Amino acid sequence: MTSEHRGPSARTDRAAQARTDRAAGAVLGAAVGDALGAPYEFGPAGAFSARFPDTPGELVAGGGWERGEATDDTQMAVLVAESLLERGELDLPDVFDRFRRWAAADPKDIGIQTETVLTSGLPWDLAAAVHFNTTMRAAGNGALMRASTSAVAFAPAGRRATMDAGRRIAALTHGDRAAWEGTAIFHELVRLALTGADPLDAIPDVLAHVDPDSRERYAAVLAPDWHPDRATEPNGAVWPCLGSAVWALRTTDGFEPALRAAIDLGGDTDTVAAVTGGLAGARYGLAAVPERWTEPLHLTLPGFGGPVWRAAELLDLAARLAAWRAP
Repeated sequence: MTSEHRGPSARTDRAAQARTDRAAGAVLGAAVGDALGAPYEFGPAGAFSARFPDTPGELVAGGGWERGEATDDTQMAVLVAESLLERGELDLPDVFDRFRRWAAADPKDIGIQTETVLTSGLPWDLAAAVHFNTTMRAAGNGALMRASTSAVAFAPAGRRATMDAGRRIAALTHGDRAAWEGTAIFHELVRLALTGADPLDAIPDVLAHVDPDSRERYAAVLAPDWHPDRATEPNGAVWPCLGSAVWALRTTDGFEPALRAAIDLGGDTDTVAAVTGGLAGARYGLAAVPERWTEPLHLTLPGFGGPVWRAAELLDLAARLAAWRAP
């Protein structure tokens, strides 16, 4: 075989490997961000840098969490991933059943809205809608927080399919379209990052594919000049959560400083850091996620038994998701 025949194949192999590496960065990066931010949840701004003023920072215990323990953000992301891989498709009733089984097992942490929906006894296609129609409050970040695995899985299917999947999975627990659109945007930004593109450059184009009723508000929080200080809600809401993650990515130059910036905002630190970690991991790749943060990483899945999940299991999960193809 001549070199002119080997060249394109080698480039294709390198591109596939780079995509797999970034997929692993997205999944592991989100889990690391979750565990790194958990001890600072609802604490003051600047707490992470105050604790580690002269070093990049370490995983610590606190807030009821062990050192390196990931929270419900990562637990639910793994449940989504296992459903996709086991069912071979996006089986929404199956995902909802897994969520409901997990919620019934008394996880250490679960969002109030998510718990209300999952324990309502209503079927998968009514529970979130009924909750929203009753309360008119369902724009939390609880769907966005778990989206790293589904973003990786649906990325090869293209923009329309990946954004649609984000919306449909979000709608299982969140009846407000704002939560759907935030998750769809995250899915698309990860998809672009996995191709090697700069997701920040693509934000104006991504916004063109957001539901018109949500577009203006997302355009505001994703604008280059937006700062989390300008948020009109706490970052437990989907708009400032996603906006803060994009801000952290835009204003730093690597995975570690992006996570520091996210956690130093205070508030819902585990979720803001999980979303930031998913985006930063997809952009910078697995090598950017430091081993000192991945080595103690672990989580369990209440309601499902089995061994403790660690970085090795999450990396294997990421590889299988990167190879998965939506039917």
